[in-house]
Amino acid sequence: MTRKTKTRLSMIFRYTLLIAVGFVMLYPLLWMFFATFKSNSEMFSSLALIPKEWDFSGYQSFGKMVGGQINLPLAMLNTYKIVLPKMVFTVLSSTIVAYGFAKFRFPGRNFFFGLMISTLFLPQVVLNAPQYVMFNSWGWLNSYKPLIIPSLFAVETYFVFLLIQFARGIPNEIEEAARIDGANIAKTLWYVVTPMLKPAIVSCALFTFMWSSNDFMGPLVYLKSVRNFPVSIFLKMTMDADAGTSWNRILASSLVAITPSLIVFLLAQKSFVDGISAGGVKG
Repeated sequence: MTRKTKTRLSMIFRYTLLIAVGFVMLYPLLWMFFATFKSNSEMFSSLALIPKEWDFSGYQSFGKMVGGQINLPLAMLNTYKIVLPKMVFTVLSSTIVAYGFAKFRFPGRNFFFGLMISTLFLPQVVLNAPQYVMFNSWGWLNSYKPLIIPSLFAVETYFVFLLIQFARGIPNEIEEAARIDGANIAKTLWYVVTPMLKPAIVSCALFTFMWSSNDFMGPLVYLKSVRNFPVSIFLKMTMDADAGTSWNRILASSLVAITPSLIVFLLAQKSFVDGISAGGVKG
């Protein structure tokens, strides 16, 4: 067997294996898509992927009000009222704090860095009660403030740490050249450092987008008005709203709800993968 034939067979084997693994990973999403066209009886009585009888009722109830106050479009609008500002504020605050830790020397720097890293081991459930009391005393309950305002203060330690690892890899000579050209600290950060942090910033933005879109506990704790609920709580309400749950409607709503996250991830996939892979080897 020639080397060319061995190479071709090896390539065929690798691609076949990758396609098989990819199909296994995508199968739950494919099943979810086709299940939106199945009735409850068929969904729980057959393992077939393709429906025997196509049922479009799951997509015909998008405008149906749940609890008389909210439907899927309003819930998705509420979700992105939280997600978009939180994503922007998280990226801005985390970048500024990471730049300060990576490039500046100040008294107590190592102590504060260690203190910040230690918060990675602090479960969110421990903070729920004191935060609720604090936000209640400020009159922030039943609004999006408790979900958005904290992101202005770089509370996502993982993102700060990731950006610090990237910023440490930027040569100091580049910043010195910018200062010689008359750039102050803010301009150096915006025009010189930030473009070089793009892969890490995209990773932080994507993680924030997906985590905030899926957040259930935060809105459940701080929001009282049904009209303010995001899609994560709306989907739970649709499961409890009727005596007989229409699972095709729930799956159809879930599919529509995750579509923006899938689109955003696919559009920013290259920078996201670069950011995660590079962040894993920097020190």
